[in-house]
Amino acid sequence: MTTNFVLNGRSVETGDLPPTTTLLDWLREERGLTGSKEGCNEGDCGACTVMVRDHRGARALNACILFLPQLYGKEVTTVEGLSSPDGELHPVQQALVDHHGSQCGFCTPGFAVSMATAHLNGQTDHADRIAGNLCRCTGYAAILKAAKAAEAAPIPAHLSSSGKKYPRGGAQRGGQTAPLLPDSSDALADLYAQWPDATLIAGATDVGLWVTKQMRPLGKVIFLHACRDLQDITETENELTMGAGVTLARLHPVMTRLWPSFGEMIRRYGSVQVREAATIGGNIANGSPIGDSPPALIALGATLHLRHRDTRRSLPLEQFFLDYGKQDRAPGEFVEKVTVLKTNQPLSVYKLSKRFDQDISAVCGAFSVEIQNGQIASARIAFGGMAGTPKRASTTESKLTGQPWTKETITRAAAALAEDYTPMSDMRGSAGYRMKTAQNMLWRLWHERQGHASHVLEVRP
Repeated sequence: MTTNFVLNGRSVETGDLPPTTTLLDWLREERGLTGSKEGCNEGDCGACTVMVRDHRGARALNACILFLPQLYGKEVTTVEGLSSPDGELHPVQQALVDHHGSQCGFCTPGFAVSMATAHLNGQTDHADRIAGNLCRCTGYAAILKAAKAAEAAPIPAHLSSSGKKYPRGGAQRGGQTAPLLPDSSDALADLYAQWPDATLIAGATDVGLWVTKQMRPLGKVIFLHACRDLQDITETENELTMGAGVTLARLHPVMTRLWPSFGEMIRRYGSVQVREAATIGGNIANGSPIGDSPPALIALGATLHLRHRDTRRSLPLEQFFLDYGKQDRAPGEFVEKVTVLKTNQPLSVYKLSKRFDQDISAVCGAFSVEIQNGQIASARIAFGGMAGTPKRASTTESKLTGQPWTKETITRAAAALAEDYTPMSDMRGSAGYRMKTAQNMLWRLWHERQGHASHVLEVRP
């Protein structure tokens, strides 16, 4: 499979390589561009960060879990391409020098590319922008100072995106191991019905690790990034519709506006690089019991829409998850979109992880509890990390609905969580820890509704 794209201002062809060849391996081994480093090789450390531009603009992405066919028709800038053709450093590179933002230097290329992408986009939330870039020796103070210092510098001419156009995508390009590259959901429906055992790849933030860590051969693969009609977000007065290909980064401002607690959870979902690649459809369809978006969507009463060829069906999202690793999805059927009613229902989402930023949840709880005149009018509660699937707390909901909003009611409801869940013990937490923290999340909800400060970043002694 040969992929064409623009690399540091020049058109390139990758040559006939397996479709699961990562950009990082190709850059280092085939092109000799060793500025992008291999640290974790799973999208955590950011040492391999590159800038990718297409019709959606500029994004910082992890090259280690980015497959070559995902770059068809796009523009890639590595750390070697940040400086101008005459050798002048990019403003963020110069700022890193001026503010002593590098010691050993291994992580610095990734920081520079993340900062340059933010600079191009006019983004000044620097702590969030570099949360996916790990540094063990310099410390972040100098790096944040450098990012701040470069804010007002003009965008270098060679990185300007004005007037550029990008192709829609590719097509199937021969051979039994070549990837399938549909450019619409209709084309995807036909291809997936023909190849129901194929692996679907959207952002590759999960599937990428199957290759780089598990060394799994994937066989036939279907890439979804060119299906632009799956990337639409549609709002009406009463409903929000999210195409399966919508990234978490694009969903973030929408959820922040509609349900701020959901938006805050997305801000902590992986890193910028992961959120720019991961899709809402992938986060649902992989069926992970610790996926962060399903509990929140279940609490909102979301509806999932599936498609097989021209046949479509819809079901409540909580019914999609049948058991660990098993979903209600037939061969050749794929997630097309998710819809949520835009009501005034409150939503509180709490993510518990060992690291505050960029970590997998031990427990993620979502609470949609409506209180009227001191009584609990309705309750929808869902958790991730408490069972083999994301799951509603039906018994707990029944202990709340119709009851007074009091400590006594919360005490009974918290005890009922043990009837809804039998959590497991693993490296992220014991079963007892998970149960206790889930109960504490219910208590956190009560305290927040009483006006008490409860956020760990806001509470001060």
